[in-house]
Amino acid sequence: MALTAIYAQLNCSDLGASTAWFSTLFARQPDARPMQGLAEWHHGREAGFQLYENPQQAGSGTLTLLVDDIRSEQERLGAGGVKTAEIETADYTTIMRLNDPDGNLVVLAQPGRG
Repeated sequence: MALTAIYAQLNCSDLGASTAWFSTLFARQPDARPMQGLAEWHHGREAGFQLYENPQQAGSGTLTLLVDDIRSEQERLGAGGVKTAEIETADYTTIMRLNDPDGNLVVLAQPGRG
């Protein structure tokens, strides 16, 4: 299979509330709303994120996002009203675990030791 792009997707119970949360996370509104119940953020030409309103499956997903400076993201998100967590340092990465409004796990990761 020759991929041209890849999109991660999480389910939510309330598209409006979750869109607001992810808009704060990504520091911008969705780039597209290609169909009812779906908000989409594009990250370059090869990657993206889809938020789909599907209450029956909301809250059980995981999304990992690699960032350049996890500490500045922690500060920015906290100032934007997102409940942040402690930064955890492991052998090869530094992470911060967040939960979206439905309880989906959103992990910010900085390769190396931030």
